[in-house]
Amino acid sequence: MEPGGLLDVLNVASVVLDTQGRIVLWSPWAESLFGYRADEVLGQPADRFMVHERHLDQAAELFADVMRTGEGWAGTFPIRRKDGSTRVVEFRNARLLDKEGNVYGLGLAVDRTTVRRLERKMALSDRVISQSPIGLAVLDTGLRYVSVNPALERINGIPAEEHLGRTVREMLPLVNIDEVEAAVRRVLETGEPLVDQSVRGHTPADPHEEHAWSVSLHRLEDTFGAVLGVAVSITDVTAQYRASVEAETARRRLTTIADATARIGSTLELDRTAHELASVAAAGLADLASVDLLEAVVDGRRTALDPAEPAVLRTLAVRADAGTEVLPAADPSGGVAPWHPEQLVAQCVRTARPVLVPRVSWAAPDHVAGDPGADGALPATGVHSYLAVPLIANGEVLGALALRRIGNPQPFGEDDLLLARELASRAAVQIDNARWYQRARDAALTLQRSMLPRHPPVTGGLEVASRYQPAESTSEVGGDWFDVIPLEGGRTALVVGDVMGSGIAAAASMGRLRTATNTLAALNLDPALLLEHLDRTAAGLDQAIATCLYAVHDPHRRQCRIANAGHLPPVRLRAGCAPELLDLPTGVPLGVGGVGFASTTVDVVPGDRLVFYTDGLVETRQDSLDLRLATLLTLLEGPDRPLEEVCDLLLGTLHQPENPDDVALLIARATPPV
Repeated sequence: MEPGGLLDVLNVASVVLDTQGRIVLWSPWAESLFGYRADEVLGQPADRFMVHERHLDQAAELFADVMRTGEGWAGTFPIRRKDGSTRVVEFRNARLLDKEGNVYGLGLAVDRTTVRRLERKMALSDRVISQSPIGLAVLDTGLRYVSVNPALERINGIPAEEHLGRTVREMLPLVNIDEVEAAVRRVLETGEPLVDQSVRGHTPADPHEEHAWSVSLHRLEDTFGAVLGVAVSITDVTAQYRASVEAETARRRLTTIADATARIGSTLELDRTAHELASVAAAGLADLASVDLLEAVVDGRRTALDPAEPAVLRTLAVRADAGTEVLPAADPSGGVAPWHPEQLVAQCVRTARPVLVPRVSWAAPDHVAGDPGADGALPATGVHSYLAVPLIANGEVLGALALRRIGNPQPFGEDDLLLARELASRAAVQIDNARWYQRARDAALTLQRSMLPRHPPVTGGLEVASRYQPAESTSEVGGDWFDVIPLEGGRTALVVGDVMGSGIAAAASMGRLRTATNTLAALNLDPALLLEHLDRTAAGLDQAIATCLYAVHDPHRRQCRIANAGHLPPVRLRAGCAPELLDLPTGVPLGVGGVGFASTTVDVVPGDRLVFYTDGLVETRQDSLDLRLATLLTLLEGPDRPLEEVCDLLLGTLHQPENPDDVALLIARATPPV
């Protein structure tokens, strides 16, 4: 058997005396207690080393009684240490006989302070364990109960004696026992304590209600490191657990609402707004969410439901928080379905009231699916609860938010309905804004494109390609334009300009400047002179400031005359040479007035290409203009490519969706004159 550690805790000193009172055995703990080494005291009279002068007579009398009568003696007695100090110790004295009949006196001594401290600890431990309101137990290495205090008897509803020798699994099969056993074994193996392990389940003390406990574990070892078992402390935290569940539910709902406020309506795009709503609802409220809008809303029109006709809904967004395998429980995103009156979403949209089905019945289909014949296929997806709330903005029903629970075992309740209605109310306003924004944007783009020229791919001595890219972050029309104007003698005027600002005013100014440019071009004016006339025209407009490049290409002279009014320089591409930004006098924007313009002649031979663009192509908030222009030149390097392909490359690479500016792009390749 392995030794225990109690003697080491007590530090028991052993001393053996012969009949003459001489020391014949002096243990290591005696050395520690009295301060003398064994070689200093062996064979010497004990009274010289162990007893103070004033206690000699008393000590001699006690020693004589033990040796004469053979009766042991126990009590406290002051001793003298080597350093001259006195200490009170507990003594146990007895007479010993060897096989020859020789008599010896045995003395066992322990510091009285150490004994009293140990006694107090044992008494305190016993009272703490028996009176503690916390359940306490000791398990052996086989996970069997060794001891159980009264509090744990009450928690488990089982007497202490019935616990002893039995395992936790045998006593408490209705808790999350696998996790509990794994935790105990981990503490036994590693020695690392485990604090506040959550345990939930039912005990015989209250078999009908689920309780929660906080369990802490630490390994028990003796003084030699041998593992004895695990000490367990258990606190019933059911009230706190239930309160935390309620608080967590409330927090999650507030988080969902905050998330909806931050995420829904981040743009004025109808599809994206619907996906944002579905994403927030699936993450915070349901396992599967879909957003179904009336087709009129998607088309940017007001809704008018005919009672005799089915509601035509388009599923704009579907989001599954439980995995893609549950997607068959909703109609596919982008699909259009005529929902008949018996379908739940149709009921929700037509009545403008929520539809709540806490427990979906597959024996009698609840018409959860959009297709009346699809309900039979839904049980396999695991849908067990359904909720639909209308999307209403300004008194108009736009569609519905449909929610389904699959992995979450709880059915939808009234609290879920309140949260769903709050989400729908917030989202409906954003969806309504997106609808009218989309309509305004479509109208703006139609207006803008109607103002841009329709030019042939080849004019005079040029092959021409162009693009106009509207800004995606605003519904207002911009002021960017380009033009290709045939002139006398096979010449061609190339124009690109940008009216500062946006909106109808900018578009109107752009239209007037474009018209004026076409009129002035017919007069065969030098580009600098033409810009001077345009400058006066711009000055007469209401706060119109514009940049403009005007170039006249002459295929017979193989040159281009260019004047610049505050615009970015064009790029010339020539076979065998690196792309270059043309070095032109910048000039001031149109509308500033009082400053002249200069024309520059640039050689343009057949095969050369000129690239004109507005600032929306190259300017961003993140990068410097020099860096962006360098990127433009890099993209234009390499072999000659079709102009249409080059246009697509530049727009696809340089124009960023978040850029609030539109882009006009014009590329011309010189060809031999006809």
